[in-house]
Amino acid sequence: MQRTVRPCAFPQLGMAPLYGLCHYIIRCAHESVFRGEVAGLENLPRDGAFLVAANHASHLDPPFIGAVMPHQLAFFARKSLWKPGIASWWLDRVGAIPVDRDGSDLSAIKRVLSTLAAGHPIALFPEGTRSPDGSLQPAKAGVGLIACKTAVPVVPCRIFDSHRALGRAGGFRPGTAIDITFGRPLAPADYDHKSDGKERYQRASERIMEAISRLERPAPTELV
Repeated sequence: MQRTVRPCAFPQLGMAPLYGLCHYIIRCAHESVFRGEVAGLENLPRDGAFLVAANHASHLDPPFIGAVMPHQLAFFARKSLWKPGIASWWLDRVGAIPVDRDGSDLSAIKRVLSTLAAGHPIALFPEGTRSPDGSLQPAKAGVGLIACKTAVPVVPCRIFDSHRALGRAGGFRPGTAIDITFGRPLAPADYDHKSDGKERYQRASERIMEAISRLERPAPTELV
């Protein structure tokens, strides 16, 4: 039987304190409560800026993708989530980036560039909103815009069955296996074709989404 070895026991030591604490708690939840398999961590760049583009079917997707990575990952979040109270405080402390719902907020580009310059990868969701049943939805242009503007590698990521654990239909089901696969990075030349003209950003998003669709569920492994 194939064996999987986690890349680092305590990657949280290199993260901001609050992020590292949340990372540890959520990682433990993924490994014990949802018993998910993770494949392709070796595809994550060790150095330099990059983006992670994933499908989206549950509110569990961002925290679980972040928790299995040995990096401090930044996320986009809807501007409407920044309301007075602890939610805004927490979003700011973990490095969330406020953006319009469709991901095309040009004012977010500066924050994206500064986040990447600080060495933190950023997670993106080409579908723009959660899938109702876990099936992949058409990509929107916003992710293509961000990718083309930043011109960094994009790591495709696919998360499986998160909608069964906590989907749009409601119902929280602990024990559901949520598996995650990371693919090989796409270079800017793979997704950004300037010859696409006015369709440049939309086609870039579609190419990224196509890479996500080709990822397969991890095979069952023995963790050590």
